[in-house]
Amino acid sequence: MELATTFVSVTDYLNGEEKSLVRHEYIGGQVFAMTGGSENHNRIALNIASFLRFHLRGSGCKTFIADMKVNISLANNSVDIFYYPDVMVTCDDRDTEKFYKTRPCLIVEVLSPSTENLDRREKRLNYQSLPSLQEYVLVSQEKMQVEVYRPDANGHWSGEISRAGDRLNLNSVGLSLTMADIYDEVLA
Repeated sequence: MELATTFVSVTDYLNGEEKSLVRHEYIGGQVFAMTGGSENHNRIALNIASFLRFHLRGSGCKTFIADMKVNISLANNSVDIFYYPDVMVTCDDRDTEKFYKTRPCLIVEVLSPSTENLDRREKRLNYQSLPSLQEYVLVSQEKMQVEVYRPDANGHWSGEISRAGDRLNLNSVGLSLTMADIYDEVLA
């Protein structure tokens, strides 16, 4: 017996998300329910978003946490993807959609055991296809470690790792954070 795959249109997905009690990510017509995050996951995301929000106040940039989707169009706009980044910043005044953004300059994902491989591989590759994205940040919950991926002048992405005692420099928004800022009330 073979199970049939049901494909959902972007319009039906977006309409469903407005009413749903559970968040879903959308990948080329397929919808996947998301699990909730741990206390540490939420605290790390909130710490980063709080510093970003305060730092960017009055700049025209907007900081979003958890419930704002990012839309990625692939294959000459024939495949749509919608993810819910843990933290996202957009500074583009054309990014006016009410329920999703298309031009983020910064995306942060807090790693969870169940989603770490997805964040490191699939999401990283898909996020890096966004022309506006300047930094993709992966934050560990288990230890003081943050990875930042940035494109060089030729569009090749590479990463750097910050650990306890280091500063995380978010060049896309001109903000520098200590590991203590990020892991406040999470790790000692």
